[in-house]
Amino acid sequence: MPTATPYQQLEQEFRRLHAFRGVLALLRWDAAVTMPRASADVRGDQLAALEIESHTLLVSPRISRLLDRADANARSLAGWQAANLREMRRLHDHAIATPQSLIARMAKAFVRSEARWREAREANEFNVLAPQLEETVKLVRSKAELLGQRFSLDPWDALADEFTPGLLSRDIEAIFTPLGQRLPGLVTEAIEIQAAAPALPIEGRFSASRQRGLATDVMKALGFPFDRGRFDESDHPFTEGVPGDIRVSTRFVQKDPFRGLLGALHETGQALYDLGLPAEWVDQPVGQDRGMALEESQSLLLEMMAGRSRAFVTFLRPLLEKHYGAAGPEWSEENLYRHLNRVARGTSRTDADELTYQTHIWMRYELERRLLSGELAVRELRDAWIALSADRLGLVPANDVEGCLQDIHWAIGSFGHFPSYGVGAVIAGQLWETIREQQPGIDAEIASGQFGGLLGWLRERVHAMGASLGVPQLVQHATGRTLSAAPFLRYLERKYLAEPGTPG
Repeated sequence: MPTATPYQQLEQEFRRLHAFRGVLALLRWDAAVTMPRASADVRGDQLAALEIESHTLLVSPRISRLLDRADANARSLAGWQAANLREMRRLHDHAIATPQSLIARMAKAFVRSEARWREAREANEFNVLAPQLEETVKLVRSKAELLGQRFSLDPWDALADEFTPGLLSRDIEAIFTPLGQRLPGLVTEAIEIQAAAPALPIEGRFSASRQRGLATDVMKALGFPFDRGRFDESDHPFTEGVPGDIRVSTRFVQKDPFRGLLGALHETGQALYDLGLPAEWVDQPVGQDRGMALEESQSLLLEMMAGRSRAFVTFLRPLLEKHYGAAGPEWSEENLYRHLNRVARGTSRTDADELTYQTHIWMRYELERRLLSGELAVRELRDAWIALSADRLGLVPANDVEGCLQDIHWAIGSFGHFPSYGVGAVIAGQLWETIREQQPGIDAEIASGQFGGLLGWLRERVHAMGASLGVPQLVQHATGRTLSAAPFLRYLERKYLAEPGTPG
C-alpha cells in the first residue's frame, strides 16, 4: 500500500479535528437548552479540555511539518484540495497565534459568563453580569491583540476575520455607508405610508405547543430533515451542530403568534446552509461554511425576504387556521402581510424590522469596538447603550433586558460578530434579486408550499461551494455581480414604498 502523501495525512488529522468540533457543538447546544444552570463550571472544564485537544492538534510540530511539505507540492493538488490546504493553513496560523493557556481560560470563562447572562436577564440587572463580562472582555482583548500582531491587523479586525474571512472594517464600512445615507429617510417614508393603512392588531395567547406545531410544519415544508436535526426552545434562538446533526432553537412568546416562527425561519436558513455543504468535504476545512455573513445571508433571506413575502403569507394562512384556529379580518392575507412587515422604531434587535435592523447592528458595532479598545469600561456599558439608543433610535430601553442584556454575543466572547448580520442582509438582497430574475415562477412555488426551486438554487450557487471561495468571490459566483448594497436597497424601496395592496 503506497505511503500517504503529506496532504493526505493532513486530511486524516483534520478528520479528527472535525470530530472534536462536533462534540464541542453538542456540548454548547446542551449548555443552552438542557444543562442545569449550576453545572456551568463542570461544562466549562469539559469544553476547555476539548478546546485544548483541538488546539494541541492544530499547533503540533507534525501538522507544521505536513503543511510545509504539502505547500511544497501544492501544484500537484486539484482545485478543491488546494483550497482545503489553504484553509488548513489558515486554521493552523490562527491557532499558533493563540496560546493554549488562553484557549482554556476563555472556554471556562465564556460558559460562566453565559450562565451569568441568563441570571442577569432573570433579575433584569446588568450588574449581575458585569463582573464576569469584565473577565470575558479582558480575555477577548488579549486574543485580539495577539491575532492582530500575528496578522498585522487592527485587533477588532483580527476577531472579525474569524467570523467573516476577508472582510475587514474598511470593507464593512464601505457597505454600510450607502445604507446609512438612505435608511433613515426610508424608515420615515415607510412609517408614513403604513400609517395610512395600519394593520389590524392580532391579539390572544398562543401556547408554546401550538407555536411549536406551526413552526414544525413550516420547517418540514422548507426541507428541514428532522431525522438529522432537532428543534428546541431556548432563551436566545440559535443553530448549533455539524452537517448530519444540526440543532435549531427558537424562543416562544405567548402573546406573539409569530415570534417563535420567525426565529425558527431564521435558524432554519442557517441549518439548511450547513446541511447543504459539500458532502464529500464534510470533515475538512474547505467543506465548512464561509463565515457568519454567509450564514446570516441564508437566515435573513429565508426569514425576511422569502418568509415575509406575500407568496409566503398565502402558504402560511391555512397553517395558521390549523394551529391557531385563525378566523376573522385580522387573519386575512393582506392584514398578515402588513403585520409581518410593519416598520416601527423599537429597542429590540431580534424583533426589529428590516429597515431599523441595521441601526441596531451599527450601534453594537460601535459599542464593541469601544469595549475592545478599552475606551469604554464594561461597567459603563449600560449608560453608553442608553445614550446611543436615544441618539440613533430616538428611544430609551425601559430596562436592562430591553437594553444591554438583550444579546448573548458578548457574554460568550463573540466580538467581531455583529457586522455579519448587516453584511448578511446585503448579501441576501443580492441573492434574492438574482433568484427572482432567474426563477420568475418563484412566487407561485412559494405560495403553494413548494420550496425545492429556492433551496435548489441556493444549494447549487452557495451551499455547495463550502469555503472554497472568499465571500466576495462567492457572491460574484452566485450572482454574476460584485458585492454591493444597491440590490438590498432596491429590494427595500420596492417593498416598503409600494402602496398598500400592491404585490411585494
